[in-house]
Amino acid sequence: MTFPNFHQYGLALHTSSSQLGLSLSDFAQDTYTKTWDLDRELSNYLHQYLLDFIDQKTWQHFKFIAVAKGPGSFTSSRIGVVTARTLAQQLNIPLFGVSTLAAFAWFHQDKYDINSPIPVQMKASRGQLYGAIYTKNTENTGLKTILEDSVMMPEEWTQKLQDLQIFSQPLITPLALGMTANSVLELADYDWQQGKRPHWSEVIPFYGMSVVT
Repeated sequence: MTFPNFHQYGLALHTSSSQLGLSLSDFAQDTYTKTWDLDRELSNYLHQYLLDFIDQKTWQHFKFIAVAKGPGSFTSSRIGVVTARTLAQQLNIPLFGVSTLAAFAWFHQDKYDINSPIPVQMKASRGQLYGAIYTKNTENTGLKTILEDSVMMPEEWTQKLQDLQIFSQPLITPLALGMTANSVLELADYDWQQGKRPHWSEVIPFYGMSVVT
């Protein structure tokens, strides 16, 4: 049997929190996202759920893979990135690494105007937090980074927001983030449309100082 539409789909994995999220799309009519609350059982079920998720499609249907690279759980982020790197290497297709914070910002992007700052924060360890700031691109094709993912004390974060004259309340990530897998996929697709084709070896986890190890 032949498949005339090989390499028409993107596939995203989000493993950086207690919730596994998978998303696939042809960016036209077929988009599907599913989540599982696996917590520490991720390594036991990821591969089986992934195979079940792609269902009738073969691996040759995918033109790229995207993965949430962190910040988040140290172990879970590593599992997701290693899995995504292995798949991209075996299939010889691009791999996009997307910030967990960027995906969360994009998940809520409808609440913000073009060029409005979107500050995002996530709890880290030792009283610290992760912070990043984005804006929606003028063309409404993804995000522009104002402040890269950073680890800092709360007072440092407050000062950065003041220095940048950002007065909107930061988005605070929940414990479960798998539902933003489609945001990972959409942000990767914007880069794909701009001609970016990152090699799998370029994607490494952003560990920082995560809470869960």
